[in-house]
Amino acid sequence: MKKIFKTLIYSFSILFSIVSFSQTKNENQRYIFFFHNKFVEDSPLNVPHPEYGKAEYNEILESFRKDNFIVFSEKRKKNTNAADYAQKITKQVKALIKKGVPPNHITVIGTSKGGYIAQFVSTYLSNPDVNFVFIGCFRDVDIQEIPDINFCGNILTIYEKSDIYGVSAIKRKETSKCKIEHFKEIELNTNLKHGFLYKALDEWIAPSKKWANGNYELN
Repeated sequence: MKKIFKTLIYSFSILFSIVSFSQTKNENQRYIFFFHNKFVEDSPLNVPHPEYGKAEYNEILESFRKDNFIVFSEKRKKNTNAADYAQKITKQVKALIKKGVPPNHITVIGTSKGGYIAQFVSTYLSNPDVNFVFIGCFRDVDIQEIPDINFCGNILTIYEKSDIYGVSAIKRKETSKCKIEHFKEIELNTNLKHGFLYKALDEWIAPSKKWANGNYELN
């Protein structure tokens, strides 16, 4: 079983998604779709960012796996279109729900560009019960530059005070038309700028896990 789940980490195949659910037989199982940042998309994992250092993609996945989440993730191809990719993921989330997975047992998490993919999934899926965590992926200009995004689901946003590429997304919440039952924001103070999301830091991973487990008070 563990071998099957590890294989799933590197595949977003709907077939594998369905197989994983059918073999789990655990009504309490929680699922995470994780989308990495653009640097990981553009560069080999062994190449460090000139300012932020190593992108700890595998370490992030391993942290989620250690807490018994089934994790779906892959290293995307360079220049992946975020909206198109989100359409594919939306179909896979719907496939899990159709197989009987409760929507609130599914959490879509994204950092930086991956966070925008997660926002598009939220928009396309339009399911108020699915959980989402958007990390370092909102700027005030997004309201004008990406007007099609509409938050829907249980939304947690995490941003770093020293990061110019991620700020409070309350403005997007206010412009979104879908009912949002649970919404919280966390401002971090790591002083790592955008590099905070390159690292497998408990500061953002721990609240993401709580959110994925339905702990919307984060206590």
